[in-house]
Amino acid sequence: MKYLTPVTTRPSPEGRLEKEMAVYDLLEQLDIPYERLDHEVTATVEACHDVDKLLGIHICKNLFLCNSQRTAFYLLMMPGEKKFVTKDISKQIGSARLSFAEAEYMEQLLNITPGSVSIMGLMNDKEHKVQLLIDSDILKDEYIGCHPCINTSSLKLKTSDILEKFLPYTGHTYTEVNIT
Repeated sequence: MKYLTPVTTRPSPEGRLEKEMAVYDLLEQLDIPYERLDHEVTATVEACHDVDKLLGIHICKNLFLCNSQRTAFYLLMMPGEKKFVTKDISKQIGSARLSFAEAEYMEQLLNITPGSVSIMGLMNDKEHKVQLLIDSDILKDEYIGCHPCINTSSLKLKTSDILEKFLPYTGHTYTEVNIT
């Protein structure tokens, strides 16, 4: 896989999707610095290992989930090396059995396609239909790695900037969960 050197500047809009550029616009508006790395498509946590090494961050797995009735939606951020156990998370948040939500909901609610799931998608959830769940180990890290709503770039952002600037702007809060 071919990588570019991480940079802290906004990319040229040429060849980039509008939803990706909207992420950079918002980060600038909120005065959130970032490092960006462009790369080939990374649709899985395993494909992100080299990207994370270059950015100096831990792998973060982002899962888009829903309850069995498809009336409640969740974005779960967890360490890449941990296993997702449905019943454990369901019990912690008091929800009916969780499963992976279909791509149509991901696109409708977050304007993200499979393989690009990211906390940045919450900027598109104006009706606050998606609840954010963050594993306690993610909250301990100084930095969070995520895609800018597309899986051909990755960002390194301060966790504190996400919690103190980004989430208040989007109007989302989070629930801390513990995945063992």
